[in-house]
Amino acid sequence: MKAIWNNQIIAESKDTVVVENNHYFPIESVHPKMIKKTTNHYTCPWKGTCDYYDVSVGGQTNKEAAWIYPQPKPEANQIKGRIAFWRGIKVVD
Repeated sequence: MKAIWNNQIIAESKDTVVVENNHYFPIESVHPKMIKKTTNHYTCPWKGTCDYYDVSVGGQTNKEAAWIYPQPKPEANQIKGRIAFWRGIKVVD
């Protein structure tokens, strides 16, 4: 799977976990210079609290276009430390 934005591959892995139609990539598969942690969070009733990340490619920033559950609830442990994307970032095979 590949996560692509602005014609650039942000993440690529054969090891994604799908939860609620979102592919969660291993954090090691992401180009570290393309993401930056924000101060915003979201709390999902069953997954726990996630951290948002801005995605920057080619001088453009897609605000809070990625998220990670660093310490998910036990029922979502399979996505611990994995990153997912939205807001126009295409995830393709």
